[in-house]
Amino acid sequence: MPGTRKLGRTSDHRKAMLRAMVTFLLEKGKIETTVTRAKEVRSMTEKMITLAKSGDLHSKRQVYAFITKESVAKKLFDEIAGKYADRNGGYTRIIRTGPRRGDAAEMAIIELL
Repeated sequence: MPGTRKLGRTSDHRKAMLRAMVTFLLEKGKIETTVTRAKEVRSMTEKMITLAKSGDLHSKRQVYAFITKESVAKKLFDEIAGKYADRNGGYTRIIRTGPRRGDAAEMAIIELL
């Protein structure tokens, strides 16, 4: 895993949460979450897009092992990877939105460019 943030979770829970968030981000295009989670999701999402850009069999197997929905993985290879073919990284943007009302956690929106 690229980052070193533990996010207050066990390793299994953290991996499952990040897989779900990356899948949802690739499916919908943007999500709202805390800043620290957004930074972790950014690193995993950029890794998945970079793998999809190469498009060989090994990359496909790695992406299909990580993404939880087959339709989203297919969308990643067919649409998203082609959109970023001429770009070397920087596929996502994090926009801070201010503190959350309940616990004042710093919130952000992460979106695909």
